[in-house]
Amino acid sequence: MARKPALPDAAALRALVDGQNCLTLRVTPNASTDAVAISDARVDVRVTATPEAGKANAAVLGLLARALGVPKSALTIVKGETGRDKRVRLE
Repeated sequence: MARKPALPDAAALRALVDGQNCLTLRVTPNASTDAVAISDARVDVRVTATPEAGKANAAVLGLLARALGVPKSALTIVKGETGRDKRVRLE
């Protein structure tokens, strides 16, 4: 049975949205569990998905959407598609 991911309060995440309606993320793929945490002015996201064929990016967007309480389609990676440091726009 999969464990529930650790998620911060949606209001705390929304407080980190900048003037361009973006969040700065640091992603760790291949993690032991899925989790979202707030660290300074960025969001640390750990996903169990592997960083191949866009699996980790899809997992990051799904987990972040769940944490924010928005549909996955409301989030778009605008920078860092292939790196660990990403910027995600909230529509």
